[in-house]
Amino acid sequence: MDSFMKRAVELAAENVKNGGQPFGAVLVKDSRIISEGVNELHKKHDISAHAEMLAIRRAQEKLATNNLAGYTMYASGEPCPMCFAAMYFAGITDAFYCVPVEEAADAGLATSGLIYKDLKKSKEERTLSMIHMPLDQDQENPLILWKKRTKEKS
Repeated sequence: MDSFMKRAVELAAENVKNGGQPFGAVLVKDSRIISEGVNELHKKHDISAHAEMLAIRRAQEKLATNNLAGYTMYASGEPCPMCFAAMYFAGITDAFYCVPVEEAADAGLATSGLIYKDLKKSKEERTLSMIHMPLDQDQENPLILWKKRTKEKS
């Protein structure tokens, strides 16, 4: 097993010993660990405090950038949809994982698999109801403001 993956699994095992969930993540660039994370939901009471999310946040804060293109994520478990999306938005193009979603479900950690299944459904069929509410006519449109601002900068 790759040394970075070994580290992610070590972090996950240590997190379980400390009362957390079995997930650890290591973010790497140029064969160097840039940041690490473990699930800290139990400590932070923050549903987004997943190992991959924390590794991304720590790297972006440390490097003062949102762009993590060229970085690689090593995760002890298959990333959930939230973590997948965060890696995508950050520009991470490679992610390796050990435990697939199906095995996590067998251990009682089924949320990721359920969300992946829900995302395959039409908006109307999903568990979480998403209802479009158009802007009021008298409201300033934030997207128009954004377009004006970005046009002025170019």
